[in-house]
Formats: sequence, structure tokens, C-alpha cells
Amino acid sequence: MSTVRASAPDIPETEHAIQFVGPNDIVHNRAKPVPTVGPTQILVKVEACGICFSDTKLLHAYTSHPRKSEVRSGLPAGVLAEIPSYCPGTKPTVPGHEAVGRIVAVGDEVRHHEVGERVLVETDYRHLPTAVSNAAFGYNFEGGLQEYVLLDERVIMEPETGERFLLPVGDGPSASAIALVEPWACVEAAYAYKERNHLLSGGRLLVVADDGHVVDGLGTLLAASPPASVTTVLAAGAAVESGALPATAAAGLDELPAQTFDDVVYFGTRANVIEKLQDLLAPYGVIDIVTGGRLIDRPVSVDVGRIHYDLTRWTGTSSGSAANGYGEIPANGELRDGDRVAVIGAAGPMGSMHVIRSISGGWQDLTVAAVDVDDSRLAHLEHLAAPLAAERNVALTVVNSATTQLEAGFSYVALLVPAPALVARSLALAGRHGRINIFAGFAVGTRAEIDLNRYVANGCYFVGTSGSKIDDMKAVLKNVESGRLDTNISLDMVTGFAGFADAMAAIEARTSSGKIMVYPSLPNLGLTSLAQLQDRVPAAAAALDGGRWTRAAEEALLLDAGGRDGLEVDKQSSG
Repeated sequence: MSTVRASAPDIPETEHAIQFVGPNDIVHNRAKPVPTVGPTQILVKVEACGICFSDTKLLHAYTSHPRKSEVRSGLPAGVLAEIPSYCPGTKPTVPGHEAVGRIVAVGDEVRHHEVGERVLVETDYRHLPTAVSNAAFGYNFEGGLQEYVLLDERVIMEPETGERFLLPVGDGPSASAIALVEPWACVEAAYAYKERNHLLSGGRLLVVADDGHVVDGLGTLLAASPPASVTTVLAAGAAVESGALPATAAAGLDELPAQTFDDVVYFGTRANVIEKLQDLLAPYGVIDIVTGGRLIDRPVSVDVGRIHYDLTRWTGTSSGSAANGYGEIPANGELRDGDRVAVIGAAGPMGSMHVIRSISGGWQDLTVAAVDVDDSRLAHLEHLAAPLAAERNVALTVVNSATTQLEAGFSYVALLVPAPALVARSLALAGRHGRINIFAGFAVGTRAEIDLNRYVANGCYFVGTSGSKIDDMKAVLKNVESGRLDTNISLDMVTGFAGFADAMAAIEARTSSGKIMVYPSLPNLGLTSLAQLQDRVPAAAAALDGGRWTRAAEEALLLDAGGRDGLEVDKQSSG
């Protein structure tokens, strides 16, 4: 008996696909078998899929990428073995996590999806942990850089809420506009993420105090959010202000296992101790540095990769009270009225999104400095963003930091360039209560030398997130479908599979001024910037709006380039 309840009649036996088959090894597979749909499975025909800098990380790391490893829990191994698109470890994978498509087949046990639905893919399977991360579409599950992608309903339903990871979308917006919701949602998540300004209730707390320091301010914190356990490492010369601390004493930091504690409160100023303590933070953990009016003895080597990927957080106070340190933590990483914003790496694909979001958000008395080192890309960004800034009454300046020195005092710095030295530079640019959004995807273990004395004295705060959640996707999708946000403003190049390697090279070299969109139905189309369309696909060029991508341009591209064999376009882009 067939396992397919409903299916489109024209599904081919093979398809074009991009596959990563090893470190730095890309294959354009022109005859990848289209998988057979199992009882709980869904086949989606991909309309468009964006390329992300994260794809380059997967290409280089391959099996060592934390999202390419095996799923540890959440689904039985037998269930995972039934899913042909599950490809952990050395198995070839199809990248691409910025995808939109239409459901063309469902198995007879599928209950929440129907043939014909147009869907946006939410990619981050946090309910399926790997050894140090979680499963994800486009990593250890095949992604959207193929003509057809198979998903399993047992994977793509959020267990806690019952929500779908395939979000229904209307037919109004272009495929590119919908596919670009995913990276825009990652930007949205970086600002909307709810910070924790209290001890984790039921969590694990570590309290460390040096000689001459007083453990103070914990009573209020403990009463408001009692942890399940408290461990102390108190020097002989340390005092406890509020009497006995209900805790289990540890002989020293070296006997404590890594990534154990949800909260670490340190009464002291020794940099080497702080560096040990950060390694004891569990994911989502908070470290509170209480200096008691003294200075930390040197810059601290901070794991900025964990801020981005593990969402560890740093706070502190120059007072003697731990409660004051937690009091410095904001509710979220959002902009505020009157902010003076600097976006470092603004002229790249994601940087431009931060700039456009800042301009478009409706904050009053906002100034935005778009900072980069490439004049041509800055000019392109200014062409896109300046009219919007004028319309929204936002003061926008573009700054080449290689030739112009920035003055300190920014209340918000968004960092898009993964250079550790720039984290310290961002802090130096920040003023009182400055927020530094570490959006650049530093690998876990990447250290930056940070002046924590400045950080603590000014009440600064590092935020950082990785990926997005369903709510972030929905928020951006709502703005796109209502017309309040045109995500196509960030699109700079289009391609088929033939131009994928060139596109990856452009992303790594940072020569693209915006996002690159892949159209699987045009496998032979080479990498083409919007500026090149006039020579290569004139009908699409004619449908641009002031140089910006539109639905009409997309339709013209699909009709024009799709109506030819594509070889001429491929030769032009490949040189």
C-alpha cells in the first residue's frame, strides 16, 4: 500500500542539488535521487534559498561543525534512521537554511501539513540536541539548496507548543522576500531576546570570594529566585555580610566540572580567576563580577564565541552588592529612543539588515553610523538606506573606519565582523550603559582581551544570539506580508547552482554588498549581481525598482533564464 496520501503528478526521479561531501568539498549533483516520501514525511519543492556566511563555516568544518554531529536525544535512533534526509557525521549533506517552497507530497500519517501549502522553513531544531549544539535544517538534516527537500513531521513540530517549523505563507510576496525572512529573523532575535536579570530559579549557583572581599547582596537575589544548589569557594579572608550562606563548600575551582553553573557571582578582581569562572558557566549562564570599588588587575580573555552561541552573559558592579550587578542587566537587547548607534561591518549582507532595522523601527531621536572599510559597498548601502532614513527622520552617516576615526560615546554598537580585536574596540566606543551586540559568529573558544574595568564601571552589556525562533520568524513574516518591510532591500545577487561556488567565494571575500539568492529551478544560471542583469537578463533588469529586487524582477528572471538552456549565462558569470 502506498504511504503517500497526496502528491503532485510531475515529481521527477532525480534533481539538481548542492552537496557538501567533505571539508571544503562542494559537489553540484545533477542527478540526486528525489527521496520517496514515507508515512510521516513531507516533500517540498524549493522556490528559493538564500546563502548565509554560516554555510561557509559548515563547508570548512564539516564533521567538526557542532550541528553536523548526531542527535543525542529528542527522537529515538530508530526514528532518525527512517529519515533519508538525516545526514550526520561524514554523510554528504545539502546546505541551505534560508528556504521557501511548496508542499508537493505528504505521507498518509502526516496530520499537520497539506499538499499545496506554500511554506517558510524555520531551521533550528533546539529540541534535538547534539553533543554541543542542536540539530538544524541545512546541517545534519538536508537543507534547501536542492530542487526538492524531504522533511519529517516528527522532526518539524515544536514539542512544547505544538507549532510547525514549516510556517504557512501567502502567495503575495516574492520567493526571495520570503526566503530572506530567515536571516532577518536572526537579526530580530538579536534585539528581541529576553535577558535574565535574576538568578535562575531552581538552577545552580556558584559564589566565589577573594581575600578582603565581602559577600553581600545575595540575600535579595536568593529570596527572589531560589536556586536548587549553592556552591561556595570562599578565601579565608573573605567575609559574608548577611550571616551564614546556605551552601556546599568546594575546596577550589579546579575540582569543579566545566559548564556546571547557571549563575556565577565573583567577589574579587583577579583576571585569572575570572577566566576560570567563565568556563564553569553553563549555556545561558550569567557571571556577575562584584569588584567592591577595586580594579581588575589586567584585561580579561573573554570567550566571545560563547556569548554568541551559548548565550552566556556578563554583568558586574563596582559596588559591593551582587544585586547591583544583576540590576545592570537590561530586559532585552533592543534599541532605545535617543540611541547613538554604530553598526560595524554595516555594508555586508547582515550589516545592512541591522542598519535598515534601526532606521525602520520607529525610535525617536536616533542616529546611526554605518561603519565599514569598503567605499563602494558603503556607497551601495547609502543608496539603499539614505532615502529611508530621510523618510523616517533618522540621522544616518556612512563611515569608512580605515580613513575616519570614530568618537566614543555610542549607546549601542552592533558588531558584524568576526575579529576578536573589534570586540574590545566596540567596548571602547561604547558610552555609559552601552550595549554591544556581538552578532558576528565567533566560534566557541574565540577569546578577546576585554577591559572589564571599563565594562563594569560604565554598566555596559554584551548581548549575542545565534539563529532565530518561530516567534521571530512570525514577527518578520507579518511585516513582510503586510508590506511594512521589504526584505528584498538586502538582496544583491541571484544565481542557480552553477554559480554556487562563486557565490560562496564572494561571501567569504566580502565582495557582495547584500544577500545572494539561489533559484533551484534555474540550475545552470551563474552568479549575477543586480547590476549585471541589464546585460544578462534585460527583462529582469527592467523590473527592478531603483536598483532593488522585486517580485516582477523575479518573475522575469524565472521566465527569461528558465526559458533558455542557461549555458550562456553560466559562462558569463564564471569567466
